Amino acid sequence: MQPIFLIGYMGSGKTTLGKALAMHLGREFIDLDNYIECRFHASVKQLFAQRGEEGFRDLERRMLREVADFEDVIVACGGGTPCYFDNIDYIVSHGLAVYLTTSPERLALRLALPGSRAKRPLIAGKSDEELVAFVREALARREAFYSRAQLTFDSTQIEDAAETQATALILAEQIARFEEGAGQVR
Repeated sequence: MQPIFLIGYMGSGKTTLGKALAMHLGREFIDLDNYIECRFHASVKQLFAQRGEEGFRDLERRMLREVADFEDVIVACGGGTPCYFDNIDYIVSHGLAVYLTTSPERLALRLALPGSRAKRPLIAGKSDEELVAFVREALARREAFYSRAQLTFDSTQIEDAAETQATALILAEQIARFEEGAGQVR
């Protein structure tokens, strides 16, 4: 089966929901940022510092193509992954892209959780007010890329384990209906 790519802004639940979804669908889960960190023995923050954003984005593009060749996987893409080079074209042509959405305020709350800002280079050091404004502006710029996904799914209800499992089950059902309607063999 072709990969399922989860796209959306930082904090939209790509990793949290992706792990639960992988269990429901019996697929392997790959977090693209973690995959990059393991392959290059450095954190995303370190890679940004060493290579700059352009260098990191090129590395990310190459690793996206590598994991897209895997079968039966769910790939949680970095928030910016679909927005650089031809990545969104590649994603939608090599699998099913699912855009996870929630409000900018909810995203900012999730991103403000202890430890979350520090590991995300683009938001480290921002105040709560700056963070909400930053998220709104970034979402507006990225919407043209995210909206190209074949499915859009509200990921608001993933605040605890029970919600995450219930939401993953709903998403799994929507994916199954989409694949059946698209004539794909499961």
